[in-house]
Amino acid sequence: MNTLSRRTVASSDKLQAAPAQPRVAAPTPTQPGSSNAARIRCALVMAGGTGGHIFPGLAVAHELRAQGWTVCWLGGKGSKHNASMESRLVPAQGYRFEALDFSGVRGKGAMTLALLPLRLLRAFWQSIQVVRRVRPDVVIGMGGYITFPGAMMAVLLGKPLVLHEQNAVAGMANRVLAGVADRVYSAFPDVLAKARWVGNPLRREFIGQPPPEKRFAGRSGPLRVLVVGGSLGARVLNDTVPQALALIAQELRPQVIHQSGSAQIDALRANYQRAGVEAELVPFIDDMASAFANADLVVCRAGASTVTEIAALGVAALFVPLPSAVDDHQSRNARFLVDQGGGWLLPQAELSADRLAQFFQQATRESLLACAATARRCAKTDATAQVVRACAELVVS
Repeated sequence: MNTLSRRTVASSDKLQAAPAQPRVAAPTPTQPGSSNAARIRCALVMAGGTGGHIFPGLAVAHELRAQGWTVCWLGGKGSKHNASMESRLVPAQGYRFEALDFSGVRGKGAMTLALLPLRLLRAFWQSIQVVRRVRPDVVIGMGGYITFPGAMMAVLLGKPLVLHEQNAVAGMANRVLAGVADRVYSAFPDVLAKARWVGNPLRREFIGQPPPEKRFAGRSGPLRVLVVGGSLGARVLNDTVPQALALIAQELRPQVIHQSGSAQIDALRANYQRAGVEAELVPFIDDMASAFANADLVVCRAGASTVTEIAALGVAALFVPLPSAVDDHQSRNARFLVDQGGGWLLPQAELSADRLAQFFQQATRESLLACAATARRCAKTDATAQVVRACAELVVS
């Protein structure tokens, strides 16, 4: 295990003050006969593209709604044959959804880049219409390409902007928007010059779980390994994990739950069948917090939500970052825990059945518990509350 990347460093927590003179929203008109104190505040959440932006946005939206706010969402429409993730997830949670006909440009080719000015102008115009229609007291940018036109036009119209960056490497939109935002927060330290490090907004089920010392108490038998490929699956894990398990004597193999996404579940079953290995194979996991908490070890990618959820719960993890992630941000996400002894990092280029089998065989419940406890000590779990508090402070009561 010690051949994998894992070293301890000191962590800094440098908090910087928010801008001295933030914009403050004027009161939203109330219903006839109502008092200003009883008015309903409105927030416009902007996020899209991936679950790493959407789920933290939903965590903030849920808390705002619980405190009596009206919450609307600005996201991408997606294509004719492939609706955006946010357009599927957000309305199902009961939020009004406003869509822009705009998508990311990085890695999409020269033609997409050439058309960017026209597409951006249209997105700016659509964003103005949305902001005028919704009339939010505050706008919240949670990252992703969709945030840029929406936030820029909201600022132009005088709306206070709260910005949150989920990854250890700031996205292009947030790097630009940080200069005009009233409050800037980040999930990892030292990401943006003016950002306050607060952690990642988490869904409530990831907060308040028993610490790893209590969860591990009384565990015996084979190690419990959870392999997480995400909604789209991770083909390299689907191919390598069964082969690695086949190299381990049956009586020494860990007990495995392997999640792959619906598109790859049939191929995953075939891989395990060819390897002659038994495991619980599932396309999705509804209660991810419980699945993480019940595992001794998680093998996964290193998206921002995954890393911060693992830290919040206190779970030992072997991270295999997605090599094609923009700016290699997944490796940087994982490093936050790995460099403090709260996980292991195995680059995909170095992943093999032999190496993974060796890792499984060398792992002990004691070493995994120590890693899980360290990960939990690295966590910040009040990001949702801090973002919501900032929204309230920027609205005139």
